[in-house]
Amino acid sequence: MNLDSLKETFLLECEELLENMEKYLLTLEKTPDDSESVHALFRAVHTIKGSAGMFGYQNIVSFTHHVETMLDSLRQGKVAINSDIIAALLSAHDHINLLVDIDTGRKEGAVMNEKVAALGEDILQRLRGYFTKDTNTPSIRDSGQVVAVGKTSTPSNTAGIWHISLRFKPEVLKDGLDPYSFILYLKKIGELLSVYTVTDGLGDLNNTDPELFNLGFEIELQSAACREDILSVFEFLESDADIHIIAPDATEAEWNSLYRNLPEGEARARQIIAAAAAQSRKREILAADFRQVVSTVREKDSSVAENNRTAAKEEAVKKYIRIEAQKLDHLINLVGELVINAATVKQLAERRDDSDLQEAASAMSRLIEELRDNVMNVRMVQIGETFRRFERTVRDFSRELGKEITLEIEGGDTELDKNLIENITDPLMHLVRNAVDHGIEMPAEREATGKPRQATIRLNAYHDTGSIVIEVSDDGRGLNREKILAKALEKGMAQPGHAYSDNEIFQFILEPGFSTADKVTNISGRGVGMDVVRKNIENMRGTVEMETKTGKGTTFRIRLPLTLAIIDGFLVSVGENFYVIPLDMVIECVELSEEELAGGGDFLNLRGEVLPFLRLREFFQENTEDDGKRSVIVVNYGRHKAGLVVDSLLGESQTVIKPLGRLFDKLAGISGATILGSGDVAMILDVPRLIEKAIAKQEASHVR
Repeated sequence: MNLDSLKETFLLECEELLENMEKYLLTLEKTPDDSESVHALFRAVHTIKGSAGMFGYQNIVSFTHHVETMLDSLRQGKVAINSDIIAALLSAHDHINLLVDIDTGRKEGAVMNEKVAALGEDILQRLRGYFTKDTNTPSIRDSGQVVAVGKTSTPSNTAGIWHISLRFKPEVLKDGLDPYSFILYLKKIGELLSVYTVTDGLGDLNNTDPELFNLGFEIELQSAACREDILSVFEFLESDADIHIIAPDATEAEWNSLYRNLPEGEARARQIIAAAAAQSRKREILAADFRQVVSTVREKDSSVAENNRTAAKEEAVKKYIRIEAQKLDHLINLVGELVINAATVKQLAERRDDSDLQEAASAMSRLIEELRDNVMNVRMVQIGETFRRFERTVRDFSRELGKEITLEIEGGDTELDKNLIENITDPLMHLVRNAVDHGIEMPAEREATGKPRQATIRLNAYHDTGSIVIEVSDDGRGLNREKILAKALEKGMAQPGHAYSDNEIFQFILEPGFSTADKVTNISGRGVGMDVVRKNIENMRGTVEMETKTGKGTTFRIRLPLTLAIIDGFLVSVGENFYVIPLDMVIECVELSEEELAGGGDFLNLRGEVLPFLRLREFFQENTEDDGKRSVIVVNYGRHKAGLVVDSLLGESQTVIKPLGRLFDKLAGISGATILGSGDVAMILDVPRLIEKAIAKQEASHVR
């Protein structure tokens, strides 16, 4: 068994369970009567405890066991949920996360010490203050779920064959426990002579629920372990199984008591235990055999249940598998290379003027394009989970500052590339923190201006012209133009006497070291956040826009490409160089003469619309021979539109985006590169920046 692989699985499941735990707690704070969230919360903690126990992570087990006991009071309705309890349970969630770092070694430098132990005890004491029920953990020996039969006067290290009778509760799998793991663990304290599977509880397989576990087990264990060691194996099953343990020296009366107490009835119980004893004599049963039995039964149950669902025309349940991100990235790279080579084949076919070869190359290109779209779709994930992470952030920060803020999420089902999801989290965190600290007023101030005490921060995502737009909005005080300009002048970022537009002034807040905060807090005020937002967004080939209204609030609008890997492009040439424009930003192409372009300055009349344009030959300082031919490609990004003047149009092209490296980080108007089928390198144009240049140039010429 690969323990490293199992450990990695435990960490992945633990991260998911902790995320769910936080989500359920925040849900319960808003809707305390949501019983389903209470049960889901209990199951999450119970599963973490059980899984940690399988690996011997005692710090996690010990702490979560106490938390689970108190959650059981919530589940049974003995304690009413309030904000204070939620706050204490959120602290418990954070401590469990810390213990996972410590026990698994996930985070370097995380160790168990007196400070961590004291923190855990403080959290538990705080929780105990809200629960009337005695939260001292009951011993498994007193729980009523385990019956250990044998002479009480026998030594604790009685050697011989122990008999263990297990009847799991049907919901054990839903609680996240694997019955096989407990039985397999017995091998650490002895030799499994027999594991006899009891299938009496299965009933009619045509009507069984595949999510319920209806198997029982009779186990013969050769061991010199003490009773306490055997009991400890099943410590985490106190509410999920009925367990009977018969010591090697048990009397006939004690065996008769076991027969009478088994759910199959006395007569059938005698047959089952006799069969288990017969297997024990053979000493050939292995834990792997048991696992195969369980797997076969589960598979049969699932197959029958699926047939029933199909017959009833119910919606099929989606199945998922986990894929390492590195494997997915490698697959994307291979598809990219395939796209480049397919373009080469297509060019060779056209050069040889072979119709059959051209047809085959076109068919291959279509298949590769379909493959590309499907592979790219695998990398697309919904942004909703990323948004929901900020519910805790807004809750904690607003309480720290004494503000009343609620977070609203829209467009959570909007999908974008997983790499963008990973890179967008940090900028969003800075924007949310900025909104909480700077944007939102204190409740009394809001009331004085006629606003509700409770403010709103809204996260929204949607698709727009081949881009994804993410908005962070608040209904706070808005940006203070005068205050920002004064701070910019103070820091030497602005020139005295210069007439700045509102947009230019607001852009100062994205500069490094800029902050209008009167004092530094734990949340913001050091001027190291908003510049990170702009830098990270620009690294993803995106832009940041701002809208603000004094007294009404502010909206930060982030525009990002849908993917950073492969796009559909439009190939053009300027001089002897090739350039690619993202196809989803292209509106139309217009053929104009140099005379027509020269007559209107830096803008032209496009069917009655003033269109600023940028000459790429001039912008990139092309000095090659000019034949005088011109084409204008009309592009748009967000709410802005401009024309790019090129020498010739070469048509659509699948484009594999290649990064340029640090040496070309500051290269204006270029966002990446690609390799054409001919082997030539083409630069990918940074359309948003070029549109900005075109608009700025037109405005400057208009001023003159």
